[in-house]
Amino acid sequence: MTKVLLTGVGGNLGTQAAEDLLRLTAPENLIFVGYDEAALTKYAEKGVDTRQADFNHLAGLADKFKGADVLGLISMPFVGQKRQQAQQNVVDAAKAAGVKKIVYTSLVNAQDPTNPSKEKIDHAFTEKYIEDSGLDYIFLRNSQYAEAMITNYFTFVKNGGVLMNNQGDGKMAYISRKDCAKAMAYALLADDLHHQILNINGAELMTISDFIKIGNEQTGNHVTYKEVTDEEDYQIFDAMGVPRTTDGQFKKGSEAPFSSEGMVTFGQAIREGKMDTFTDDFKKLTGDDPITVAEMFAHSDDYQIGERHSKDD
Repeated sequence: MTKVLLTGVGGNLGTQAAEDLLRLTAPENLIFVGYDEAALTKYAEKGVDTRQADFNHLAGLADKFKGADVLGLISMPFVGQKRQQAQQNVVDAAKAAGVKKIVYTSLVNAQDPTNPSKEKIDHAFTEKYIEDSGLDYIFLRNSQYAEAMITNYFTFVKNGGVLMNNQGDGKMAYISRKDCAKAMAYALLADDLHHQILNINGAELMTISDFIKIGNEQTGNHVTYKEVTDEEDYQIFDAMGVPRTTDGQFKKGSEAPFSSEGMVTFGQAIREGKMDTFTDDFKKLTGDDPITVAEMFAHSDDYQIGERHSKDD
């Protein structure tokens, strides 16, 4: 049986992907790697081989990956050169350890040079680095997490009822992070998929106004939408105490646990039509339909973005 290694266990997506893997295969087929030893304990008790690692340092990292045939690399929660280096370290260590395939959580339209998203730069770098490594791969190009925008919706419910951002009439097929985790689990176990790029999109392509309308219908709120400029969007996040880059200071319990540079340029990309990819790759991979935005709003307590889990030096 193929030995599957999942990184990022302890993070939001990684925790869900770990649970999905345990549902799909036996613990003895799995290796879970995370930064926080405490987050790995419950999996060790279930018979999973668990290993603590810090991807910022290449030395000794290959030893953490030994015995794995396929490695699931969940992209790091920081942005820029630091993320590129950490993810490069994972690829180099995986190759040195004899790993044959990497499954990587990327972003829709990652390789488009006209895509203004700051986030996509690191994804494009990592995809190319994996391709150049000679390893087999599956790139899961995820749409935006619906949870981020559901949390954002309720933030504006509490703050005047007018959701403001720079997305305009651009469209996005919002996907649940739970579905992104499910896609990772199925892709890691897909022995028949090689050198594949899959777009992991939600059930519907919609504007932010469409998204808000569904939220209002499911919750009884009366949120409206106002488009703002990119600079005005930065100012909104500044007022919320959101740092411009991931090198900044994040507030504990923040309802926007991302950098504003990432969010504003992501909104710009949506507005410019760079994120409107819409496929049925998720269903082909998992056999399931993606969770709809309506269902997520109907059970909104289960679909919040949650705490930031970045732990690095």
